[in-house]
Amino acid sequence: MEAQAYYQQFERNVRIILDALAAGLELRTTSLETSLPIEVYVLCEVLNQGAGEDFVLTATGVARLAEFQQQFMKHEGQTLAAMARVLADKRGTMRTPEGRVLVKEMLIRRLEFFNEAARQVNVMRTQQALGSPSQYEGVNK
Repeated sequence: MEAQAYYQQFERNVRIILDALAAGLELRTTSLETSLPIEVYVLCEVLNQGAGEDFVLTATGVARLAEFQQQFMKHEGQTLAAMARVLADKRGTMRTPEGRVLVKEMLIRRLEFFNEAARQVNVMRTQQALGSPSQYEGVNK
């Protein structure tokens, strides 16, 4: 999928994940419980450093996504325009612990992550709706 398509589906993907969490979808035994908060943090860093946005996260765990979405919705047009600018910029870089990286590539990777996470959450919700046994049953027994 092309970066533009990921960009266009970003809001929808975040909503899908948040809706699933609100409906009680359990992420404890999935990689999303760990990766989702990290990816939200990295996305905020990309937007803050690479696009001049001002996202501040105080929540921990998957609650970070809801906190991000609240801030995103307050400045939706501005943030989407900033994302579009980053995607159009072929030379912009940002500093990371590993060195300098292209902001565009960092943003594309985050958009891909949210697309895949939404797909995974949809599959999990479908399994739940079909009555599949919970994946975490028996983990702590």
